[in-house]
Amino acid sequence: MMRTRYSLRLKVTLVFSALTILLLVFQALGVKTLAEVQEEKFISALIADDMRSLIQDYHMNPKRVPPLDPHISGRVSQDDRTHISLPASVKDLSIGTHEIIVNGQEIHVAIASFNHTRIYRIYDFSAYEKHFKKTINALMAGTGVFSLLTVWLAFGLSGILVRQVAGLARQVKAFRLGASTPLNSEKYDEAEVVALADAFNEYHRRMGQMIEREKEFTSNVSHEFRTPLTAIKTSCELLDQDLAITSKSKLRLRQIDRAANNMNELVNALLLLGREESSTDVGPAHLTSIVKNTLDPYADILAAKEVAVIIDIDNQLYVNVNRSALVIILSNLIDNAARYTEHGRVRFTYQDGALWIEDTGCGISSHALPHVFERFYRAEPVRIADHGFGMGLSIVKKICDQYQWAIKIRSEVGQGTCIALQLPLAEKNLMASQKIDISLTQASQTHD
Repeated sequence: MMRTRYSLRLKVTLVFSALTILLLVFQALGVKTLAEVQEEKFISALIADDMRSLIQDYHMNPKRVPPLDPHISGRVSQDDRTHISLPASVKDLSIGTHEIIVNGQEIHVAIASFNHTRIYRIYDFSAYEKHFKKTINALMAGTGVFSLLTVWLAFGLSGILVRQVAGLARQVKAFRLGASTPLNSEKYDEAEVVALADAFNEYHRRMGQMIEREKEFTSNVSHEFRTPLTAIKTSCELLDQDLAITSKSKLRLRQIDRAANNMNELVNALLLLGREESSTDVGPAHLTSIVKNTLDPYADILAAKEVAVIIDIDNQLYVNVNRSALVIILSNLIDNAARYTEHGRVRFTYQDGALWIEDTGCGISSHALPHVFERFYRAEPVRIADHGFGMGLSIVKKICDQYQWAIKIRSEVGQGTCIALQLPLAEKNLMASQKIDISLTQASQTHD
């Protein structure tokens, strides 16, 4: 499963925005809580001051004392703007200030003792509280607006913060291996980016040295391998012209010559694998000929085991591949088939865009199947006569990955193994199939 990756700028934006929005929310909630507390303190102070003045006024002018309300066993005082009837339950309230709901409206009631009776003073602050709530709502809405503005500012600031990292990434992306001019770290003024550029330059220098050593090694290997192969092919040609050589010996000479050709192709392919441009060295190749030539060194082994070889491939079929790379793959796959098949058959077919290689060998166990492409892995038990190093299929997988040829293996113990190698058709096959389709369409129209 592919891991989802996000840009550094996006991460900086999200973190900066989240922290700022969190602080703004906490600040808004703090201001709201503080304002509500101060509001209650202000109302309580206002009521206390008014009650002192009211009681003092009643002592000085008893005529202004309101009449006794028998419903609540007390005297109710309210200004001319409020006309609220208190419920009987207020007589159970203690001396002090209380908030009660009357007819769905929240009011404040101050209760004080006066000449062995109780004074109930009604205060209606609904207009003030309504205005206060509007102010608080405006504050919260402003916090939301500032939060959105924070995201926009954070995105802009994050671009400034990561611009040098992004610039270095673009420079590295445009950089080509083998370039003589290193990255210019002097153009960056951030210490971390400069250190990153210097580290990349050092890594690039070491990679360049390693590649040069690899090129030198492959050149030497190519020379050392091709020299004896050329000698073998020259000797085969000279011996083939010798009249004293019997026809049976000439047949063996041709086998040696074909083996030398195969080895030469293997050397070329292995050398190409170490070069980046090898994936472009592809072209049309006759699939049946490649399969037959690759099978030739294993013909005696398969014949000795009485294993039938079936090549069920259209003789006009061409695939667009690197011939040498395909020979390496088929050599390893055929070698495995010949090694582990004691009876039955080995069958080659091409269908659904893939070359299918099926054998009736011993098969691969289900727990070993996921590991067959791992380097040096060998499924147990392995017979001594069939001993291998466990590198063949790992080389096959590497070549397939380099040329983007999908390969799949299906196998059961005792039932054999089936390998599907995805190989693209050459353009001449595609054009031929299109011509056939057009001819069939025209013939159908003529018949109609």
